[in-house]
Amino acid sequence: MSHAAPPSRLRLSSALALSAKADEQRRHRRVAVALLGRYMLSDRREYPCQTVDISPGGVRLVCAVPGEIGERTVIYLEHLGRIEGTIARLMPDGFAVAISATPHKREKIASQLTWLANRASLGLPEDRRHERVVPRQTAVTLRLESGREVPARIVDVSLSGAALACETDLPVDSAILVGRTPCKVVRQFKGGLAVEFRLPLSPDRFDESLVL
Repeated sequence: MSHAAPPSRLRLSSALALSAKADEQRRHRRVAVALLGRYMLSDRREYPCQTVDISPGGVRLVCAVPGEIGERTVIYLEHLGRIEGTIARLMPDGFAVAISATPHKREKIASQLTWLANRASLGLPEDRRHERVVPRQTAVTLRLESGREVPARIVDVSLSGAALACETDLPVDSAILVGRTPCKVVRQFKGGLAVEFRLPLSPDRFDESLVL
């Protein structure tokens, strides 16, 4: 003869199931980190942004143009590269995005966030062995807004910019193409200049085989 479980036991079972589900949804811990980047809304226009916190499952951005709930967005962040997702929540200073990614991509984001969190909490300097590479192909052509082309050599590259050896002085804030990559001149030094990419590079293509 079977006996029905008492209501109190059923309520406890349901509560435990809901708790387990919530734990599963929050399995990705959010990391409070300020990363600069840009995002593109469904109208294909791009805007600057900065992260407030991020996990492999979601990211909160501070930005000027909020978009709409449910709108698809593509985000490019320094250190993390390209991220895709859907706007899940609007806030006075920006919005939160639910990230759409494969398990492999989420693992990569988690690893990078762990490194960023440890570096910040321990006060570690940036590990430039991972932050910069010297491509095998260093010769590159700079294309100015006037259409003029200037030869240059890549000194090194990070996810957000590059140092270039160049005999031509270019004004700070000049818009140029380094190869096919849109950039802005941010600093001059003896024998060269530093540029910032309009969109950060993706970590997936960040190695010595990189071609700008």
